[in-house]
Amino acid sequence: MTPRLELVGLDAGYGSSAVVRDLSLAAEPGEVVALLGANGAGKTTTLLTVSGLLRPLGGDVRLDGRSVVDRAPDRLARDGLCHVPDDRGLFPGLTVAEHLDLVRAKRSDRAQVDEWFPALAPLGGRRSGLLSGGEQQMLALALALVRHPQVLLIDEMTMGLAPIVAASLTPVIRRLADEEGCAVLVVEQHADLVLTVADRAVLLVHGEVALSGTADEVRRDHDAVVAGYLGALAPPES
Repeated sequence: MTPRLELVGLDAGYGSSAVVRDLSLAAEPGEVVALLGANGAGKTTTLLTVSGLLRPLGGDVRLDGRSVVDRAPDRLARDGLCHVPDDRGLFPGLTVAEHLDLVRAKRSDRAQVDEWFPALAPLGGRRSGLLSGGEQQMLALALALVRHPQVLLIDEMTMGLAPIVAASLTPVIRRLADEEGCAVLVVEQHADLVLTVADRAVLLVHGEVALSGTADEVRRDHDAVVAGYLGALAPPES
């Protein structure tokens, strides 16, 4: 099967300075891949590059086997790529309902949002800037859901959320992959949490792959994951 999303030897960064070096990974339809690592490891830089907001310094980004490094972000969005940024990408002055209007959510889509995120149903008239952190993240995921993406990028979904809220939202990632059939690349600080719903995982240390494998394999190598987050694990020599 051709991967829905594939990164091949990706070098990414700012100007001529590479933050991510020689990153290769793939996500097939219905698959969740977790991109792990400490702050500054290059995770967000990777997502910005995949979504076209940064141009790769080297390597390739492919959707359904075709290179998309020359496509603009709006074209990638029309091609089925959806990026939920770490700031959730909401407009504080717009209500929940107005956000759904912006993405032209159909009646069936709104019914799906109500079913997936029942806590949002009574908040249609509330401005997103007045929502709690968990409610804002529900809205960000709802907006992704109604776009029916082929590839979904999620950056730090649980950042700033109480543990009980984070634990309640994480299964949504698995459900998006299973029921919508999209490929999900999720960046997450809470490795133990995201590994419960991921199929595979990649750990970045200083912008290079230090560990990769199935979610179970990475979970079993707990010491290596901890060392990677603490900066005590060096990437393998090339």
